[in-house]
Amino acid sequence: MTGHQTTGPLAGLRVVDMTTSYAGPTAAMYLADLGADVIKVERPPYGDDARAWGPPFVGDDSAWFLSANRNKRSASLDITEPTGRAALEQLLEHADVFIQNLNPSKLERLGIDGPTLRHRYPRLIHCSLSGFGADGPAADKPGYDLVAQARSGLMSVTGQKGGTPQRVSTALSDITTGMCAALAICAAVVRQRTTGEGDLVDVSLLDSDLALMAPRIAAYVAGEPEPAPSGGTDSVLAVYQVFPTADRELVVAIGNDVLWQRFCDIIGLADLGRDATLADNAGRRAQRSRLTEAISAVLVTRPADDWVAVFGEAKIPCSLVARLSEVVADPQVRSRRSLLPVPGTNDAVSVHSPFRLASIATPRNDAAPALGEHTREVLLEAGLSTEQVDELLRAVAS
Repeated sequence: MTGHQTTGPLAGLRVVDMTTSYAGPTAAMYLADLGADVIKVERPPYGDDARAWGPPFVGDDSAWFLSANRNKRSASLDITEPTGRAALEQLLEHADVFIQNLNPSKLERLGIDGPTLRHRYPRLIHCSLSGFGADGPAADKPGYDLVAQARSGLMSVTGQKGGTPQRVSTALSDITTGMCAALAICAAVVRQRTTGEGDLVDVSLLDSDLALMAPRIAAYVAGEPEPAPSGGTDSVLAVYQVFPTADRELVVAIGNDVLWQRFCDIIGLADLGRDATLADNAGRRAQRSRLTEAISAVLVTRPADDWVAVFGEAKIPCSLVARLSEVVADPQVRSRRSLLPVPGTNDAVSVHSPFRLASIATPRNDAAPALGEHTREVLLEAGLSTEQVDELLRAVAS
């Protein structure tokens, strides 16, 4: 199998991606961004669930789908049928990595579970993405971002003080899990290229969210009171939160004692800066309510843009609470070319992977594939005959 020619540190790596929704596709996209040849195996006739996650739609596919599926080729296979499963196994015979997010019992029923594939293809890296992990009492339970945010405790600390716990309003668990999967796969690839051996990679939404909650869990177990939603005013650092200004909200991040002194001088609260009881973070945390009240009374007297200019000059970390209309126009975002236009469209973008390599001067940015767009191509590359491919295509179309 010659594979699709790419450049980048993962050039030559063949990945079969049989995931749907968002976590798995994100992991596979990051591998593709690094040069891997990713074959997205989708079930007919609808393909990846995320294709229908709209509106908004751009052409036939949702904006969500386009944001996680650039730089891939799509093959449509019905793996519940013997011919489709045989074609998948032919792809896996020539693959380096297999990524899937199917229910464990379904994998076993189809004979494509991790232990079976590892016995059949010893050098294959098999990455399983799930809601709760490959073992334990919840292994068979379905998982989504919302459920993982709730079960990990992340929602319990998010929201307004005294209010209802809130989900972080993006696919946080999925994207983090995709990053974790890509990291683990890259590590397994190093081992594979050194020893010729494959691996089983187990990544879950719950584990990823627990990783996000690591400092909060550690603090709680060490004796910190159990946290509750606080409107972002309960950071381990003080002062480190949102403040009102004359026109809109602003965040200020005081990460050390030197910044605290400088901040107090700039906003005209030098007396607080000289207060020995506030000289370190522990002291400021103990008097957080007093500080918040005093600082708010000052910041509310001027527009946020004024404070951004003042704090920027003094190198005090701060930011407007930007709306998305401002994010997409942000000079830093634009300078870094962080938004990649989806080829062939006028009104769709994906977001540049959260890493940049000097060896990849220009990011790879092929449009997300149409469902089954490359079925013939990838199956012929895998060694199927023209007659076999024709038969498969007829079965998919029927």
